[in-house]
Amino acid sequence: MARAFNKKVRPREFNPGDFNLQKVLHIAPDSRGKFAYKYDGPFIVKEVFDEGAIILSDMDGNENTLPVNADALKKYYP
Repeated sequence: MARAFNKKVRPREFNPGDFNLQKVLHIAPDSRGKFAYKYDGPFIVKEVFDEGAIILSDMDGNENTLPVNADALKKYYP
């Protein structure tokens, strides 16, 4: 069963300088409900660590100090 699942998984690789979108975690209730944004960004990858941790910066160059898991990101093609 695991072999059938893993056959369809595509590895995602992020390199420094890539653009991506970050998934918004709706912890606080939003007045827009189901029309709220699902992704925030675009962000630029500054540094990539092992095991999928990534440091991001916004388009103005402000670096985020906390790493983000690669599972919460998707590539952005301008």
